[in-house]
Amino acid sequence: MNETNYSRVTEFVLLGLSSSKELQPFLFLIFSLLYLAILLGNFLIILTVTSDSRLHTPMYFLLANLSFIDICVASFATPKMLADLLVERKTISFDACLAQIFFVHLFTGGEMVLLVSMAYDRYVAICKPLHYMTIMSRRVCITLVIISWFVGFIHTTSQLAFTVNLPFCGPNQVDSFFCDLPLVTKLACIDTYVVSLLIVADSGFLSMSSFLLLVISYTVILITVRNRSSASMAKARSTLTAHITVVILFFGPCIFIYVWPFSSYSVDKVLAVFYTIFTPILNPVIYTLRNKEVKAAMSKLKGRYLKPGQVSALIRNVLFLETK
Repeated sequence: MNETNYSRVTEFVLLGLSSSKELQPFLFLIFSLLYLAILLGNFLIILTVTSDSRLHTPMYFLLANLSFIDICVASFATPKMLADLLVERKTISFDACLAQIFFVHLFTGGEMVLLVSMAYDRYVAICKPLHYMTIMSRRVCITLVIISWFVGFIHTTSQLAFTVNLPFCGPNQVDSFFCDLPLVTKLACIDTYVVSLLIVADSGFLSMSSFLLLVISYTVILITVRNRSSASMAKARSTLTAHITVVILFFGPCIFIYVWPFSSYSVDKVLAVFYTIFTPILNPVIYTLRNKEVKAAMSKLKGRYLKPGQVSALIRNVLFLETK
């Protein structure tokens, strides 16, 4: 009734990962290295898939798109977090906070649907191998990627709809390193119990429906693999292990945060670090270490661009230019 009398909050204070000044330079170094590894690892997968014609298949097309989304997931908040570790007062404008909320739900929502698409790809490859290339045509693969981004956009738009008109007039401290939606809505000047339930229901529906589809898909696939014993099925088991590991690592933290919201900020903070930093860095490791085709393509790529003596020659040229 008195919403017009609220003094609008123009910025939020992010409390970050730790309040210890002594620990922050160490965290800056660790997360800078992790972020660099995320960028290099995922860009390497994208470069490998696009440059090797043997990897121009539906599975690797979807894998390259997963790597791109992982870069996006890691980049929506990590650069800001690294910058905040170097300053005492960690603030973010109201609009930038809404932007972070928009992008985190866009990217994570899109990644959930993309993981379902990857499971569908494996289902067709293993359960309907003779029709694989017909079903998983290039147009179908592109459509699946577009659908994942579209669902992510619808999801994040619905989440922002709950938040954008909330009045913020008092406390503005967010106990995280980015604007996490459940924590931000709790700072509103009105009772947000119903809004919080709607947010949980929205995210919970997308998370649980995607997770159930993945469980059903991989259960059918595993039963099919178990009933067949051949070299190709052994290869399929290896690929499935990588896919299932990624699914568990991604959905575990997401489901925990939204099924048990506001339970423990410290736990939520650790889980937020896990799905924004560790999952994007683990995905390329999991897929490359267990995949001979990707490792062979990377070796070929290394041989093409990093020939013996080429790096040392480049270094000598750089040093020569600096001394001139």
